[in-house]
Amino acid sequence: MATKFDTIIIGAGPGGNAAAYALAKQQHVLVIENNLWGGTCPNRGCDPKKMLYSAVEAQDQAHHLQQFGLKGVPEIDWPELMAFKRAYTDQIPSGTLAGLQAANITTVHGQPRFVAADQIQVDQTRYQADHFIIATGQAPVVPEINGHEYLQTSTDFLALPTLPRRIAFIGAGYVALELANIAASAGAEVHILQHNQRILRDFPEDYTQLLSAAMTAKGITFHWDTELTTVTKHDDRYSLATNTTLQLNVDAVFAASGRRPQLASLDLAVAGIAATAKGLTVDDHLRTTNPHVYAVGDVIAKKQPKLTPVASFEGRYVAHTILAATATAIEYPFTPQVVYASPQIAQVGVKLADAKKQPERYQILEQDVTQWYTFNRIKEPTAKVTTIFERADQRLVGAVVYASIAEEVINYLTLLMTQQVTKAQLDQQILAYPSPGSDLGYYYV
Repeated sequence: MATKFDTIIIGAGPGGNAAAYALAKQQHVLVIENNLWGGTCPNRGCDPKKMLYSAVEAQDQAHHLQQFGLKGVPEIDWPELMAFKRAYTDQIPSGTLAGLQAANITTVHGQPRFVAADQIQVDQTRYQADHFIIATGQAPVVPEINGHEYLQTSTDFLALPTLPRRIAFIGAGYVALELANIAASAGAEVHILQHNQRILRDFPEDYTQLLSAAMTAKGITFHWDTELTTVTKHDDRYSLATNTTLQLNVDAVFAASGRRPQLASLDLAVAGIAATAKGLTVDDHLRTTNPHVYAVGDVIAKKQPKLTPVASFEGRYVAHTILAATATAIEYPFTPQVVYASPQIAQVGVKLADAKKQPERYQILEQDVTQWYTFNRIKEPTAKVTTIFERADQRLVGAVVYASIAEEVINYLTLLMTQQVTKAQLDQQILAYPSPGSDLGYYYV
């Protein structure tokens, strides 16, 4: 006999938990987790990464203000910084579990697999439900090369007790750039191996070139058109062979060239659930090919950014769909993306490349804002903001920001886009001055 629930959620990360709390108000809910309660983001992803980044931000600010009132740039103490991070992450699993249980949500720790279209098994126990939600997220990909067993991942980096002196990162996406920036700021010699000559291919190239130049000036070495072929261990060091003449000797090498959905152990075929290498196939209600099974978060094959707030948004949407049974198709709000490097780069809405291809539809305002008071006050070396408008009604529909406070500016612009605030309406507001918010009117055409 299988224990019966209304909804079973596989994965206790932000997406799964958002659904669980919403459903638990009206349903008998089970959440199954096979690893750390809370999922990747708070345990070994965006949250601990940004705690390390907090020291980098302070150091960058001090560096920019040298000869402008500050003398001396602080050094990062890696063990102390990691202790600061652990003070937060160590409490996440127990806190997450306690929160779920306090909400009368049943919890099980173990590896689940489907044994029927409406049943799942963990160890020797079966559970049945009217609905399932798969929220298992993604895991780092380790390339199958000679010596792949010596490659570490972002999970390992965020748990380093001591910082290796020489580090190599494979790839030049979000994860590699953010961790490379942290490592270089903390004093490591950092190398990035990239298979082409682009970083962050989803962002405008002129902006990403600014970032790669800034990171190069910080001491990070980019090896373009370079692919790792072999890793050989020599005592406590690693020798890296590539498709070029480059040979590197480092103390640690981290694979950061992609992530893949965590699905292999679920026996999806038993439940009639289709998936590709990019994730679960879902419809516009986030239903899989089994109409009683939904998916949320990074485990979905989708075009939307695979970000924590997107997963939470999807979790709440699916909960509403299950409870109401009449929900409309999911509509995603404007979703900002931020790369936490030095400086930050952020974008939201209509892509700049797409806007440039349709000049009859979009009006683009590109501004170098380095000398604006907001950025000059903190001696920002380079700051740029591009805003994109619908010509028909002058609505703000897209933006790109390059600055140390890009996350703050992009959030303001996202709110203006979501609320469809016009320049005339913004002019009727009084915001604190001088501040990044008081600049907003100048980003309009």
